[in-house]
Amino acid sequence: MDENLNTNEPEQTKELVKRTVTAHGRTMTLVGDEIKVGMPAPDFKVIDNEMLPMKFIRTYKNRISLITSVPSLDTPVCDMETRRFNKEAESFSQDLNILAISMDLPFAQKRWCGAAGINRLKTYSDYLKADFGKSYGVLIKELRLLARAVFIVDKDGIVKYAQIVPETGNEPNYQEVLTALKSVV
Repeated sequence: MDENLNTNEPEQTKELVKRTVTAHGRTMTLVGDEIKVGMPAPDFKVIDNEMLPMKFIRTYKNRISLITSVPSLDTPVCDMETRRFNKEAESFSQDLNILAISMDLPFAQKRWCGAAGINRLKTYSDYLKADFGKSYGVLIKELRLLARAVFIVDKDGIVKYAQIVPETGNEPNYQEVLTALKSVV
């Protein structure tokens, strides 16, 4: 009998991999499971600009969605990114839903959208329970902010693209996102 074969040993537990991003060069821990292409998009509940709850699957079922998460709309890079996706939306069908999610309070998001002339994307707040942040693995534990990330979900509710920007102060790779989006739309 082989001495190395011991069927009474407990199964090895899966080693947990710590996922991180940096914020101004400081390493930060991401909370939640990593979202990968091909997975069903997790449902989540956030708050809209009128302080009403929004459940993703119920609201956007059977529709293509581009979901961006940003640390705060009131910062230069987040402002620039959100305006860029709002502008890029003009070249896509009205059937494309673009969501920008942050921990900003809903009334702050509403004020920012009005001042920025946002008309094609919708902002949602994850401030209450960080449900989106945890469900999509982008909640920064140390700051209770969302990491900068972009996800594309197709009409069948499958994640077709996922990008977590390694440094929160950097913009996403827009060209990569737009190329992926064109293949889904």
